Amino acid sequence: MASSPSYAPRGTPATAVSLAYGAMPAMPTASAALAGATMGTTWSARLALPSGRTEAAARHAIQAALDEVVAQMSTWEPDSDITRYNRAATGWQTLPAGFFHVLSHALALAEDSGGAYDPTVGPLVNAWGFGPHQRAFEPPSPSAIEAARARCGWRRVQLDAQRQAALQPGGAYLDLSSIAKGYGVDRAAMALDALGITQYLVEVGGELRARGKRPDGQPWRVAIEVPDASDDHALALPLRDHSIATSGDYRRHAGSGDERYAHTIDPRTGLPVRNGLASVTVLHPGCMQADALATALTVLGEEEGLAYARRHELAALFILRERDAWRVVATPAFQALAAIP
Repeated sequence: MASSPSYAPRGTPATAVSLAYGAMPAMPTASAALAGATMGTTWSARLALPSGRTEAAARHAIQAALDEVVAQMSTWEPDSDITRYNRAATGWQTLPAGFFHVLSHALALAEDSGGAYDPTVGPLVNAWGFGPHQRAFEPPSPSAIEAARARCGWRRVQLDAQRQAALQPGGAYLDLSSIAKGYGVDRAAMALDALGITQYLVEVGGELRARGKRPDGQPWRVAIEVPDASDDHALALPLRDHSIATSGDYRRHAGSGDERYAHTIDPRTGLPVRNGLASVTVLHPGCMQADALATALTVLGEEEGLAYARRHELAALFILRERDAWRVVATPAFQALAAIP
């Protein structure tokens, strides 16, 4: 099976916390289970094939959709559209429709979250060794952090919707890895929709989107992992016509012990997040939104993040580290969705 361009080196988990399928009984012959590679991780799909549709057609549609997202938004690819933007001189840059759509949403969330989410955080991600040019880990010096921060700032990037263009203000480096994977899930789902496939669960690196029910008539079920790399499940829940995404710090980090650094960077400080949150899971109709919101809530932390989630009526689950146990806090919207039969 051919693998697509990636966001990260092969074998590197693209998400901090993955989600697993719940146990499934044997399905009718009309069901299919597909898989492939993308964005430095894997994708999978379980679906019911309508008459006249083949596994090959569904697999091709999903892979083509994901390859398009990579070609537009992967900082790991030297000829991607985002790489060209990041290398461009000062001036307006015309963007493909998907790239412009994702960047527009990212900038709106940056404003709404007070900069806790920021698509221009790339220089800081790179300074901490989590970008495409990885190296033996060593915390950056204060001067290196300040130099990276000087290149960040979502307000520096302006959009022209009529021309579908973004201003490169000079030295801006976009990193959409906290939203593009979710968008990839949405695009894969849209590709299945276009084939007339209306019952599916599609996943990329642990981010999922479900439509309809399983071929046996039961709801799709997913499991949220305990954030300790044990592969134990903290919670299993039904997923119907919604997406789920998780941001966490235990699968991708650097250092150890007191010098352990999460890969999620707080754009407001230039430092890795260290606020006691082990993971944040968000349920949302769109996986792009769930992906970005999970990151934003992680950066905001328990108090601010819960307040933001409740204010916006978001379905969010916070798992926090305590001395000898995990503490789990769910918003009312999450509790309501998790209880759907």
